[in-house]
Amino acid sequence: MTTKKKMRWDEMSSSQQTGVLVTGSIQLALAATAWIDLAKRPSDQVNGPKALWAAIIAINFVGPIAWFIWGRRR
Repeated sequence: MTTKKKMRWDEMSSSQQTGVLVTGSIQLALAATAWIDLAKRPSDQVNGPKALWAAIIAINFVGPIAWFIWGRRR
């Protein structure tokens, strides 16, 4: 089994660094938007406990997307 060594920031090319920064920015913006929506939304418009959804949103990309698809009642 081959293990891949983690690259350090200074070992990445500038395009790889840009990709990491863009991906991280998208993740943070998506999570922040989901958490703000959750905080402002009344409990009767949430499918399940708000505390559980707050934790789920913290899961990279999957959590915020799950919130917007399944967490909100319409």
